[in-house]
Formats: sequence, C-alpha cells, structure tokens
Amino acid sequence: MGSVLALSNRPGRQNSPFPQDRPFSRWDRRDGRLPNPGSFDGLHRNCKDVFPQQIEGVKLVINKTLSSFFKVSHTFHLSAVAPSSYRFHAEHLQSDTDSKETDSPMLIGEMDSSGSLNAHSLFHLSEKIRAKAVFQTQQAQFVTWQFETEYRGSDFTAAITLANPDILRESVIMVAHFLQSVSPQLVLGGELVYHRGRAEEGGILTLAGQYSGPNWVATLNAGKGGAHASYYHRANKQIQVGVEFEASTRTQETTFSFGYQMELPEAKMVFRGMLDSRCIIGGVLEKRLYPLPATLIMGAFVNHRADKLQVGLGVSVG
Repeated sequence: MGSVLALSNRPGRQNSPFPQDRPFSRWDRRDGRLPNPGSFDGLHRNCKDVFPQQIEGVKLVINKTLSSFFKVSHTFHLSAVAPSSYRFHAEHLQSDTDSKETDSPMLIGEMDSSGSLNAHSLFHLSEKIRAKAVFQTQQAQFVTWQFETEYRGSDFTAAITLANPDILRESVIMVAHFLQSVSPQLVLGGELVYHRGRAEEGGILTLAGQYSGPNWVATLNAGKGGAHASYYHRANKQIQVGVEFEASTRTQETTFSFGYQMELPEAKMVFRGMLDSRCIIGGVLEKRLYPLPATLIMGAFVNHRADKLQVGLGVSVG
C-alpha cells in the first residue's frame, strides 16, 4: 500500500511534499554500525524516479521564493481530455536551523480552481520522531484526513498511520510500517493494513526486502494483495535504468515496465523514457533555458493497444 495518500499533480518529481530520503548510501557507512533504512514509502523511490511523469496539454508553472522559508507557485493547465484548471501552491519551510532536516517543509497548502484543497503539515517532535497530518477536500466535502507518526532509530524505522477515522460510521484505516537493517546491504520489514467498517473488517500483511549493491538496488514487496518488485541500476553519471513488475490479486492483472534516464549536463538536458507491457511508450525531455530561470518540458505517450496519443508541453519558471 505504501502511503495512504500522496499529493498529486504537483510540479516536480516528488509525490510527497515532505523531504525525500537522499539516494541510498548504505554502502557508505564506515563506522561499523548499521544505518537507518529510511521510510517504507521510499523503498521503490530510486526506480520510480527514473520513469517519466505523464504530461498532457499545455502547462505553465510559475515558482516564486518570497523568503528563505516561504515559497508559492501558480500552475495553469490547458487540457483536451480533462477540464482546464488553475492550481495555487504555498509552502512554509522549517526555520529551525538546529533541526535534523532544515529544508523540510512544515506547512503546505494547495487549492485548485474547483475549490478542492490539499493541506499537509510536518512536525519534528524530536531528532528521531516526526509527525505528519494530511487533509484533503473535494470541493466542499472532506474526503481524507490522515495522521502519521514515525520513529527512526539508529538501524530501524517504525511508523503508524491513522486514516479517515469516523466514530459515527464506525470506520477507520490503520497502517503500520517497520523496516530493519539486517546488514549494510540488506533491509527487511513489512506493512500491515487494517480497515474496519460497518459492513466489513480485515487486514492485509505485506513483507518487504531490499538489497543494495555499489550502484544498484533490488526491492521486493509481497503479500496477500499481490507483489511489487523493482530493480534500479546507475550505469554511470549520465545513465540510470529501472525495471518494475507489479501483480495484483484483486484485479488479476500484472504489468512489467522498463524506464531509463539520461542526463546531459553540458546541454542542461534530462530525458526520461519508458516502455511497459500494456504497449505504452513514452518520453519526457526537460531542457534548462539558460540563462533564463526557466525549464522547457516536452513529452509524448503512445498507447498502441488503445491507439491513443497524448502530447504535452510545459514551461516551469523560477
């Protein structure tokens, strides 16, 4: 399951507004102690960041830094397959210089032209404990409210999430994560999802494992709900590749995806491409328009099985 809610349709590569774990570097530890394995949501992040994010229509993103701890952005999106929209995004960064992660956002809000709101907050209660809260509305109706507490020990991470608790309807979703570094290269753990409602009650257990080499990471999640395997490999400073396999027992579907990323620092360009078993081929090119503070984004995705083509063009300023 990973995370119960991820903030979607935001500029950039992140699926979460909170600080991402830095690239896996368990092989860098030289003091003899096992490192912290990071968060459960970040197990497949290295591989997923290689794949391009689908872009459609015309998009303009204007980013503005108002101070060292306050940023805003405006997103205008013209689409042929969905209603055109405007999205306003604001984030208040952490100003405590003694914090472990000084650049982590503390408060994030985002509202679109339909009136839907995403609100996130992150609090470092101590060096090892942090708490998150997420609220989401669909126009005037609350659809998600979520609370999470995470504890990071020297060689393990434990987290518990409470989502959409409703006393009147007697419903709740609880998610527990645990990861343990067994060796500098091996991490083992699991996820337990429990849901309860008036009509049903149940739980799903998923086991996880990750093995890291000098320039590659292999990850596997397997449980009653299905399996998710990924392999990430950095060939050199310019080229990264990733392979994903996902199988779901609920939908009885399996997908296989291959993605790659190529960086050309001299040309200030990054290209990401992908191909999957559903006959979808796509790619996104990002070009920094130096010396202007802008990035040009061009993408195209072809679904050969459905005979569909989606083309997108975007500009990010700031």
